[in-house]
Amino acid sequence: MKMLLTLAAATMLAASLQAAPKRLLVVSTTAGFRHSSIPTLEKLLADLGQSSGEFTVDYVRQPAAGDDLSGRMKAALQKLSPKSLADYDGVVFASTTGNLPLPDPQGFLDWIKAGHAFIGIHAASDTFHNWPAFIDMLGGEFDRHGAQVSVDCLNQDPANPACAALPKTWTITQEEIYQFKNYDPAKVHDLLILDKHPETRAPGHYAVAWCKPYGTGRVFYTSLGHREDIVDANPNLARRVNSIEISKAYQAHILGGIEWALGLKGQ
Repeated sequence: MKMLLTLAAATMLAASLQAAPKRLLVVSTTAGFRHSSIPTLEKLLADLGQSSGEFTVDYVRQPAAGDDLSGRMKAALQKLSPKSLADYDGVVFASTTGNLPLPDPQGFLDWIKAGHAFIGIHAASDTFHNWPAFIDMLGGEFDRHGAQVSVDCLNQDPANPACAALPKTWTITQEEIYQFKNYDPAKVHDLLILDKHPETRAPGHYAVAWCKPYGTGRVFYTSLGHREDIVDANPNLARRVNSIEISKAYQAHILGGIEWALGLKGQ
């Protein structure tokens, strides 16, 4: 009987450890353009973690404007030091921009390579333009965008959790669509693409979202998330252009990308 109780306790402990939620560090600090949708993204990530039960979130937010902003930003980003990152399973760059003062840039990349998750949303690709190793890790670099347009995103991998809830062709009514440089489709796994240029409509291969391995870590990036009415499914949101269904599909896209990057779902 004592042995049976011991085995039962061990089983319960193993199940408890397996079910423990992952920990994500959400970075929304900007040293360049700051998107108005950042607070909405921050809330969405917390809500997805809570509703799924799969992860919790902590934040590195923008310090308030005032004296020594750069110093206070540097202090806030100490959470991205290798020592502090030991407490997390993944990092989200939620529309970060510019050259952020990381305490140990190479240590940050080494941490991802060692089996952790990096999730980049929208302007994450507009970050560290002068750091080739970061661009290589991410898989592409923001080049430009035109006016907001309607696009038909082509689902390249319905089996991937980031695309599983999306139709074969996912039409977005209005969004800011990025063009990339230092992007090679042979070096990433495309998830969403356009087959027409968003402005000229010229045929081609235009990336929207992708994933890739990085060492034993996983990287997920989506360029979508500029507009609040894509991120937020609140039906009472002012000046809504995109439908609530588009917002819910976007939220499933983000959750699936996080699940894949954390190794919770998908290959």
